Amino acid sequence: MPLKLLLTFLLSMYALGTARAVTFDLPSEGDDVVGQIFMLTTRYEETFSDIARTYDIGYRQMVAANPDVDPWLPGEGSEIVIPQQYLLPPGPRKGLVINLAELRLYYFPQDRPVVITYPIGIGREGWSTPTGETTIIGKKKNPSWTVPESILQEHEEGGDPLPPVVPPGPDNPLGNRAIYLGMNGYLLHGTNKPYGVGMRVSHGCIRLYPENVEHFFEEVDVGAPVRIIDKPFKAGWRKGELYVQVHPPLSEYVEQRGNNYTELVNAVIGKLGEDKRRPDWDQLHSFIEQKTGIPMPLYLWRENAVADGN
Repeated sequence: MPLKLLLTFLLSMYALGTARAVTFDLPSEGDDVVGQIFMLTTRYEETFSDIARTYDIGYRQMVAANPDVDPWLPGEGSEIVIPQQYLLPPGPRKGLVINLAELRLYYFPQDRPVVITYPIGIGREGWSTPTGETTIIGKKKNPSWTVPESILQEHEEGGDPLPPVVPPGPDNPLGNRAIYLGMNGYLLHGTNKPYGVGMRVSHGCIRLYPENVEHFFEEVDVGAPVRIIDKPFKAGWRKGELYVQVHPPLSEYVEQRGNNYTELVNAVIGKLGEDKRRPDWDQLHSFIEQKTGIPMPLYLWRENAVADGN
């Protein structure tokens, strides 16, 4: 089925609306998909940045889901996809899981069966946010920012010198909340430039929309485990259908692995397990080419489908 027709079919399966939920009930055991996709008709002078913030989506995510729409001037009356549906990241559903490839944070609280998810901004090229496992070691309201020497030098060379310490206030890039990680020099924080959420704009730290970091600050406890991954390809189940989610890989991923989609193939095969059906590899290839970041159902052939003519 052509991608455009498949998207139309998918959208017809979900109730349309303007709910801006970032908290989803965890799916039934064995299922991996949360949220919904819906359509929005744009208003005059709305941009993707405006719409993304309203629906807790990142800018890059909006662009990937709507590749044929001008992100800065969609125009009044344009129909756009709001990609508010996600395949949960692989691995344990515990604490924070930050997937750099999709510029998104997932939080699994200990006290209730839900997932809370936020778009994030991450380190730009040359200032990559590291992967690995750590914990939350501290939180602070209205933090000061002690500027690292490397950033002081960068601003000095660019003719935009910074003081060694930036006090709380509107000029502080940490915003009004900081959540410190056990990785030296890295933290989650708000921002005084919310348009950068959903992009690669930081010096390695992880940015959230100001309203989101205030909410998350109260949700997360010191000591919570944190797992930072870089997974542009995911596979999972939804009510008996196998879904895949393909994000544009970060440049570091491509440099290390090349344009190699073995990880996606392995994810699909891993999810199939003992299932004897065979994936439609041509359809999977079309999803790889599109890289919309939207969870898509992958057709599965029965072993005897060709012989039966079905």
